[in-house]
Amino acid sequence: MSFHATVLTLYPEMFPGPLNLSLAGRARTAGVWSLDTVQIRDFAHDRHRSVDDTPAGGGAGMVMRPDVLARAVDAAAPEDDPRPRILMSPRGKPLNQARIRALANGPGAIILCGRFEGVDQRVIETRALEEISIGDYILSGGEPAALVLLDAVVRLLPGVMGNETSGMEESFESGLLEHPHYTRPQTFEGLEIPDVLTSGNHRRIAEWRLAEAEKLTRERRPDLWSAYRKQKGQT
Repeated sequence: MSFHATVLTLYPEMFPGPLNLSLAGRARTAGVWSLDTVQIRDFAHDRHRSVDDTPAGGGAGMVMRPDVLARAVDAAAPEDDPRPRILMSPRGKPLNQARIRALANGPGAIILCGRFEGVDQRVIETRALEEISIGDYILSGGEPAALVLLDAVVRLLPGVMGNETSGMEESFESGLLEHPHYTRPQTFEGLEIPDVLTSGNHRRIAEWRLAEAEKLTRERRPDLWSAYRKQKGQT
């Protein structure tokens, strides 16, 4: 069974976008995964095809209407559809590699892309939308975030990456940031490839890579480093 994504958006022309190129594009052509879009505005019933209204209680901006969104979600995802329903939202749980891998192991995802000030809370609750954030910053809408999520998922699908072990040796898979990489030429602007990497001693290479990954994580991501140490039973 291939991974099937349905994206609900006001801008379906943004998809597949970069997902139609490189590894993701080839995998889509090969049928490893598929994508369709739903134009939310098609589910507005007034002559202006309105999808938003002023926020209850006052304030700036507009809020996406629950009735329009509910009709769009129901059309895209019948009750027996096993795919998770995701809302790309800056207030959602941070997206991490564990969630990406879980999605890649599933049948697909229904992804709602918000716009304006946000989405009426009632549709989030009644349609059991899982709010996911890709970072602590604000985008113009959920579409770029959806592309990020799908790119991360698709590359983990079977057969997408040429070397299946590549996905297991990257940042976040082990709780650490990834070690530095080097390739030819041996000397570049006076800098040499570390001797250990050309020694042929695989045990020493593995030890060096782990030490470098730990060093980078400790310096750059103290939150990950703390979690990693707890996982190892260290204090």
